[in-house]
Amino acid sequence: MGDLTKLLRPTALDQIVGQRRLLGENGALRKLIEANALFHAFFFGPPGTGKTTLARIIADASGRVCFELNATSLAVDELRAIFESSKGALSKPLIFIDEAHRLSKNRQEVLLPVMERSDAMIIGASTENPFFALTGAIRSRSLLFEFLPLDRADLQTLLDRAEALENKSLSPQAREYLIASSGGDARAALKLLEFGLIVSGAQPLSVETLKTIRQNALNDGTSEDETHYNLASALIKSLRGSDPDAAIYYLARLIRGGEDPRFIARRMVIFASEDIGNANPNAALLANACFASVAAIGMPESRIILSQTAIYLACSPKSNTAIVAIDMALEAIDGGLILEVPDHLKDAHYEGAKKLGRGLTYKYPHDFGGFVKQAYTAASVHFVDLKPIAYEKTIAEWLEKLRALDP
Repeated sequence: MGDLTKLLRPTALDQIVGQRRLLGENGALRKLIEANALFHAFFFGPPGTGKTTLARIIADASGRVCFELNATSLAVDELRAIFESSKGALSKPLIFIDEAHRLSKNRQEVLLPVMERSDAMIIGASTENPFFALTGAIRSRSLLFEFLPLDRADLQTLLDRAEALENKSLSPQAREYLIASSGGDARAALKLLEFGLIVSGAQPLSVETLKTIRQNALNDGTSEDETHYNLASALIKSLRGSDPDAAIYYLARLIRGGEDPRFIARRMVIFASEDIGNANPNAALLANACFASVAAIGMPESRIILSQTAIYLACSPKSNTAIVAIDMALEAIDGGLILEVPDHLKDAHYEGAKKLGRGLTYKYPHDFGGFVKQAYTAASVHFVDLKPIAYEKTIAEWLEKLRALDP
């Protein structure tokens, strides 16, 4: 019995299980790798989805020496030593940085000129979207790819390989438990199978054995990163469901788990617009004030600010008009709805604009008491459906009164 995660770790693109949209036959990331056109990139997603494995495969495929580092313990001198030792090498090294969302600004400043000069290939990995942790200069020189949890078919394939390697057959019940309890994490599924086979010995592997092992694992088999995602998801869904008690419970879980309070506040800022919006515009103001305060004050005092904001958001009326409207508009534009800006709305603040007919017939609303009917798009469009909820109802009623006015 060996370490299944190591024995089954893919060494080529075709062996990777999952991430078909990125690494399938027509996947953009696969094409970049095969053309040796990929350079600096950041991979983010849940644990056990192949981020580290892919970085190693890229290093092997491009003939690069791979240095595996972790942002939580990375020293600037360590980076500089790697760059210095690689000078004059025929192939530039690949530097893989795990927990990339924890890269400090000074470490990013050390990486920047290296990325600019192409002295090394930088690949970062994180269980969190590193977008907000990276400077604009780093982001502009990198590509960002999201890795998704493995689906049932992916995990079935993985277990097929494990069966063949161990020359053992799994019962349908054992297979189902391994898949259901792994949360899309290949590593979690394989480690549980490995321990189960050791415990069961010559006997068939039973679900009871797997459950016993799972129950004695930390977090009931859920990794720290998966717990982070689950708790954050539960917090948002409790806010959306207007359950302040549940929201405070999950907020407390996140705080006790050492979660960065800025992450929690950032999620609540997004929630305030996505799920409350103009049903209560003050929600966005409070959430933004919370984010600024948390960033300035830190813990433990920030727990109070987060609590106040969570309670307010949970108790606020809800509307998803904002996200529905913008996504509908973006989808329409992606589908080819590109309308010419009407002449009366075009910029007229330059010499010769009037000769081109720019702005000549524009009606300044304030000259008409604050509102006047005129066309604002070349063709009729409709994306915003205001809901009869709280302040959004007031907005809708006001808009109807305006539309009912005579031209």
